[in-house]
Amino acid sequence: MKAAGTFVALAVAAGSAGAAPAEGTGLTFSVPAHKNPVQRDPIADINNALLKYATPEDFERIAANILAGREAASLSLRGENDTVGANPHGPDGVDVSYLCEVEIGTPPQKIKLDFDTGSSDLWVFSTDTQKSQTNGQTLYQPAKSSSSKLLQGFKWGIRYGDQSNSSGIVYQDTVKVGTASVTKQAVESAQHVSSQFTNDADSSGLLGLSYDKGNTVSPTQQKTWFSNIKSRLAQPLFTARLKHQEVGSYNFGYIDHSQYTGEIFYTPAFTDKLGHRLFNASGYAVADAELNDRTITGTADTGTSLVLLPKDVASKYWSQVQGAELVKSGNGQYLWGFDCDTTLPTFSFGVGNGRITLHSDNINYATLSGFCLGGIGGIDGSLAIFGDVALKSGFVVYDDGNNRLGWAEGA
Repeated sequence: MKAAGTFVALAVAAGSAGAAPAEGTGLTFSVPAHKNPVQRDPIADINNALLKYATPEDFERIAANILAGREAASLSLRGENDTVGANPHGPDGVDVSYLCEVEIGTPPQKIKLDFDTGSSDLWVFSTDTQKSQTNGQTLYQPAKSSSSKLLQGFKWGIRYGDQSNSSGIVYQDTVKVGTASVTKQAVESAQHVSSQFTNDADSSGLLGLSYDKGNTVSPTQQKTWFSNIKSRLAQPLFTARLKHQEVGSYNFGYIDHSQYTGEIFYTPAFTDKLGHRLFNASGYAVADAELNDRTITGTADTGTSLVLLPKDVASKYWSQVQGAELVKSGNGQYLWGFDCDTTLPTFSFGVGNGRITLHSDNINYATLSGFCLGGIGGIDGSLAIFGDVALKSGFVVYDDGNNRLGWAEGA
């Protein structure tokens, strides 16, 4: 899941503490993305997304609203003991997040990380983490790496929707993703970890793929792994093709044309104060209707499970689903449930001069007591967060070399 709003103040000074360029030129490689078997509370997913994209001015207000609503945060569709489970009308399991193998240190230590296009920190469980906050995760062991170096006085921290935080110290070490290595990469070692990550035994942390501007290390912000490697890639871009109940991939330096159908539609990318990679969707539609002309600012976020739309847009979608119920309302969060026998309409949004459609099966997210939970939620505000529910239907190109984002229908 996702990293949330900034806990440690961003440093004024930009730049890195000295990551070395990656070796080689014209690199291309692919990294498999495996489904994380953990189950996660969708309310926590929304809370984290709200704080993750909150401006510094709004952060404390939103955090207070979330805290005020925690006693009512559990979903209740047909009783107090309902739980989120697998969808019986499709392949078993809920696609909460995806994990990729990364090697850190010398000799290499293999750990599984969640690649997160909505954050800018590479942080890991480690031997620095309080033992009571670990739960079987593979730990990064800096003392066993001859290439690790502690950055004295450097710290990092991220705050989450449950009012917890993950924070710690910073090392430099060699980090290898696929076939490409970056030496002196900032590796943020967790001393304290939010319980939501402690409960996820399969994931050892996050590898942020957003812009450097969002990195939380102080006193000097650090570059992301992608920022350090991109000048050595054949093309300064990466792509995401996530799949339902199948192995997907992140590809670096090239576009695999077998992973999408039709045309890739591009639109300019831009950012906010926190370094998120944003784009403007040129309208939306439910089912086969024509796209309207409403522009919605959005982000393609691999670190958020759900699609979170402005409340009125999400409400418009669910108004077209017979028997849909609003099962969570208030504190900026809105979720809908529906009868699992219902065939959901598609949801489409415009990118450039094209149209991207979310498949009905992917919008059917999980079950609660025989009812299904929708993968499209609503949030207050104007931002749309296109998380894994959307990415499973699409193919996304994060083309930083041309400051643009591309979407296509996934193959």
